Amino acid sequence: MDQREATRRFYDLIWPHRAAVLRTAQVLVSAVHDVHDVHDAEDLAQETMMKAFGAMDQFQPGTDAKKWLMTILRNARIDRLRTSDGAKPISLDQMPLEAAEDSTRTETEDTWENPQDILDRFSDQDIIHALQHLSEDDRWTLLLVDVEGLDQQEAARILDVPVGTIKSRTHRCRKLLRQALLPVAKDRRFIHE
Repeated sequence: MDQREATRRFYDLIWPHRAAVLRTAQVLVSAVHDVHDVHDAEDLAQETMMKAFGAMDQFQPGTDAKKWLMTILRNARIDRLRTSDGAKPISLDQMPLEAAEDSTRTETEDTWENPQDILDRFSDQDIIHALQHLSEDDRWTLLLVDVEGLDQQEAARILDVPVGTIKSRTHRCRKLLRQALLPVAKDRRFIHE
């Protein structure tokens, strides 16, 4: 593929997803209030777009461009974490275990009669702040499934985990997100105790 064709395809197929790449990068690097984090998020998003441009000959027409970009973003983020100053390798023995599913209802589940209506009342900043309480894998899962609207199989392919892991993470992470937002919801009287 010549440079002109690669550029045309990039701007037609990839460029429209730049906002989703930046939004995801901002959540991943905690770009809430810290100017340094905002610049890191912008750098990560730019690196992702540049890598995508450089790999246009590998992009298969008819495939999902957003999914392809999210995979590039994830790999760029992993590369940055591996090469960052002070980064230490982590063994699998040090990784936290997935929490077992709890069949009992929690206070958040009982209180949030219509979770979507309540979530719609929070600002993006509130949601981003609450997401920072989750691990990076958990944030990735919710970003891909709930924010970017990918189905669980697509998210599993991007994160290179089984679909069952995505299903359990999604369920568990939504519960954790509700718990993180519960004090704010009570304070703003979005829910009644």
